[in-house]
Amino acid sequence: MEQNPQEAEIARHTLERYSGCAVDEFCSNLILTNFPRYVEYFAKERGVPIKEGAMFKVAHCPKEDVSILDFKIGSPAASLVVDVCSFLPIRASILLGMCGGLRRRYQVGDYLVPVAAIRGEGTSDSYFPIEVPALANFLMQRAVTEVLDRELSPYHIGITFTTNTRFWEFNEDFKNRLKITKAQGIEMECATLFTASYKRKFTLGALLLVSDLPLNRDGIKTKESSQKVYDLYTADHVEKGVKILKVAREMQAKKIKGAYHRNLSFSTTQLND
Repeated sequence: MEQNPQEAEIARHTLERYSGCAVDEFCSNLILTNFPRYVEYFAKERGVPIKEGAMFKVAHCPKEDVSILDFKIGSPAASLVVDVCSFLPIRASILLGMCGGLRRRYQVGDYLVPVAAIRGEGTSDSYFPIEVPALANFLMQRAVTEVLDRELSPYHIGITFTTNTRFWEFNEDFKNRLKITKAQGIEMECATLFTASYKRKFTLGALLLVSDLPLNRDGIKTKESSQKVYDLYTADHVEKGVKILKVAREMQAKKIKGAYHRNLSFSTTQLND
């Protein structure tokens, strides 16, 4: 997708306003997340400051060449963050999000590697007709599974259903439709992120943490269970994200297929983080 100079300028100005930092502070590898706690953990562990603007909370670690950005919740925010970040020279990006697990055998704390998302949120319609699938970037998902296999982490591979509907757990018609799709997870951003990144040629993958089991009795996330998930899994999730980006950079250096050509420019000195 050829960049429009005026659009690029407005996008960069918007990113600076929403993030509270200059665009040249962003590293060439980016973690996207919905959780300010992830940004706080990342910044504390690496001894770097947190910046916050009108919408986003971010932290940058030049030593690892990784930035992390909390874009809040929902598909409109997901659309916005890809649109503005796609004008930066970012080589690889990973979403660290959470999802509801839709299989009885799943357990809270398992990881889900989404290869695609069902476009049930509507926002992705502004990028492509509905018949165009929402696919995660292949190279990034290879990097995700390589790290998970290396660390012997329990994970599942499948599709996720992206919705804007809250409290769908109490809507029987919605639940019946959800079961028909055979989706393995449900969340609110992946379809938008995948379609927007495909349109913008922005190399983006995802690693989702199963945070609740909403189809099970007493499986809906509560304030208490949510806090427990943060306490138990934040560190592992964030550190896996950093490792995934490093593996993706190594794959790009070897010219392994999957990344967009605009993301293949690479300095081998950055492998020595």
